[in-house]
Amino acid sequence: MKTIEEINEKIKKGKAVVVTAEEMVDIVKAKGETKAAKEIDVVTTGTFAPMCSSSIYLNFGHSSPRIKIGGGTCFLNGVSAYTGLAAVDVYLGATALPPTDPGNLFYPGEFSYGGGHVIEELVNGKHVLLEATSYGTDCYPRKQIKTYITLKDINEAVLFNPRNCYQNYNVAVNSSERMLYTYMGILKPNLGNANFCSAGVLSPLLRDPNYQTIGIGTKIFLCGAYGYVVWHGTQHNPCVERTPEGVPKRPAGTLAVIGNLKEMNGEFIRGASFVGYGATLLVGIGIPIPVLDEKIAFLCGLPAEKIFAPVVDYSASYPERKPDILGEVSYAELFSGRIKLGSRTIPTGALSSFFMARRIAEILRIWIADKRFELTNPVANIPGKESGIRLKNLEIKEKR
Repeated sequence: MKTIEEINEKIKKGKAVVVTAEEMVDIVKAKGETKAAKEIDVVTTGTFAPMCSSSIYLNFGHSSPRIKIGGGTCFLNGVSAYTGLAAVDVYLGATALPPTDPGNLFYPGEFSYGGGHVIEELVNGKHVLLEATSYGTDCYPRKQIKTYITLKDINEAVLFNPRNCYQNYNVAVNSSERMLYTYMGILKPNLGNANFCSAGVLSPLLRDPNYQTIGIGTKIFLCGAYGYVVWHGTQHNPCVERTPEGVPKRPAGTLAVIGNLKEMNGEFIRGASFVGYGATLLVGIGIPIPVLDEKIAFLCGLPAEKIFAPVVDYSASYPERKPDILGEVSYAELFSGRIKLGSRTIPTGALSSFFMARRIAEILRIWIADKRFELTNPVANIPGKESGIRLKNLEIKEKR
């Protein structure tokens, strides 16, 4: 048994042994979890993928004369921002669109620019057009404003993501005879391809499946800066079917995270467009897992062959919210480039970048080894399967 405090002392002295989750698989295979637990102090993880439930909140500072944007309208590079806050605080979601975007009126829509792209431009130091209107008050008399801002010009700019780091996810296929345009990418007809979105053995919550070390207050790598886990994410669903080792076989846990947008690196936060679906944000996250005991070492060392994802038909089961799956496949199969579904061999494609996930895990490893990043004890646990939390659905019903 080790403690986070003991590991931090080793980090301060430059003596901590830190490896990536990818490397840990080979270490556990060669030496076993008992020896690995003694030798390894920290395992680093990483993921870089589209995470639609991402956002920023901003404080612009006050103009002269002052304007109360709260309750009015606000556009950043033409993209709608939420103004139901105080005078010069606004909230911008990654999937927000300009009111002029035709959506899927001309199917499939391009969704070429949205909230995620504005966030990327701010991080990269670009000038962003701020346009706002207000109804005017005695203390905030200005009724409209048009100016350019950069990240350096404004007071606060905070990345706050209500749902990131999905713990496992669907493998999307299409059994229909027409092309589908989804948040899982373009799905070819007649099971023409299978898209998945996970970093597999590098994915943070797949390496800590029971939320033993990752909790509220955990310090993380967030888009090239320091960030923190602030709560379990929306749609957190820990009570799903799991493997004998305890790893979820369905979409399960999620994390809400926060960090200073002004410190982030544009390499790890990028706007993106899904044809026929919408705009989003690619987010890079890395989480250190302290190897406190043999069980953690064992779980961090599970190979891709022992981690499974469900294959879901996005032409029928998914849009109609049916629980049916077409099968389960391992991440070893998914990363091989093809899966077997019955008698069919289907090519696979990853929406999550394993190259970037590997890079994030390695950068985090270097930060810890160079004494630039210490671990934190969670102040509270993420709800696990013992919580009984299950995903609720929205039912259409009349008021009683």
